[in-house]
Amino acid sequence: MIVEYIRYRMTEETTDDLLKAYEQASEPLLQSPHCLSYEVSRCAEEPTVVVVRIEWDSAEGHLEGFRKSAEFQRFFVLVKPFFQQIEEMRHYDVVVSHTRS
Repeated sequence: MIVEYIRYRMTEETTDDLLKAYEQASEPLLQSPHCLSYEVSRCAEEPTVVVVRIEWDSAEGHLEGFRKSAEFQRFFVLVKPFFQQIEEMRHYDVVVSHTRS
């Protein structure tokens, strides 16, 4: 598994539009067998900063599988208007993870 983080810096006027776009984009995103889960978070201290966290089966699954699929085309149409507001888009390996049971 690999985790992709996408950090957006929006304006007050466009933050809700981005959140709506990701709500609509959930269908094609979750239809991909390479996407394990995803979440969208808004910064509590700076509400115009939004972070998208996507768990992929692998970097190859994301870049070679999802990005070359019909699901990606439907997903990208929805989020493309916000592409210029991306400050970071990177893959991270999870090295420590704990959950309380």
